[in-house]
Amino acid sequence: HIEYQVYGRGEPAVVLIHGWSCDANYWRAQLDPLKAKYTTITVNLAGHGASAKNRTDWSMANFGEDVAAVVRQVQPQRVVLVGHSMGAVVALEAARRLGDKVAGIIAGVSLKTIGQPPISAAEIEMRLKPFRADFIGRTREFVTTSFFTPDADPAFIRKVAEDMSLAPPEVAIGAMQSMLKLDLAPVVAGIRVPVVAINADRTPTDEARIRKTLPGFRAVILENTGHFLMMEKPQQFNPVLLREIEAMAGNGNG
Repeated sequence: HIEYQVYGRGEPAVVLIHGWSCDANYWRAQLDPLKAKYTTITVNLAGHGASAKNRTDWSMANFGEDVAAVVRQVQPQRVVLVGHSMGAVVALEAARRLGDKVAGIIAGVSLKTIGQPPISAAEIEMRLKPFRADFIGRTREFVTTSFFTPDADPAFIRKVAEDMSLAPPEVAIGAMQSMLKLDLAPVVAGIRVPVVAINADRTPTDEARIRKTLPGFRAVILENTGHFLMMEKPQQFNPVLLREIEAMAGNGNG
């Protein structure tokens, strides 16, 4: 069972895909402006929210199939896939399965590693070990120290860190392992639609390197924003999101 909600009407449909250890509620600040113009679909990936957890393989490919299955159920003519963080990788996997139905992909704070060398198995295990030992404690530390600007609201940081730390450990660790192991080059090889990343300025986005692997890539950088920019700074994020969806809606692809 994959839980999803449909709001509004209009083409293309916009599919909102949450990130690692998050859920569809992380897109609340985008619903009103999107549903005023487009059919808007929020998805809880397997193991997240009220979606089923009866799975053992928490791969990006399986999450991509979750999204593709929802799109097939709703049956829009065309879709723009919008993924935050891990959700953008899931969007790429979903796009491979949906083919010409996809008009474009929008990533929120993601896809910066395309074109980088793969991470070694030893490095992946070193990163996962603290999460295996103390998932709640390590997740709260990881989220608190990695994702926010120095002037971020401490109450918001606490809320997100506590929320993400309550994810099922087997789902979260499995998803992180899958994401770290994934070679994005073959995933993006068949992507022929525009891919736009709305990224924070905290870490650089090497567009030239990424375009060597994904020629249709472009980045929009929002200043003084953190990892959850769509929640913290919707007044900056939403106009860019709407502009990019509008451009994809009229680009003739799909």
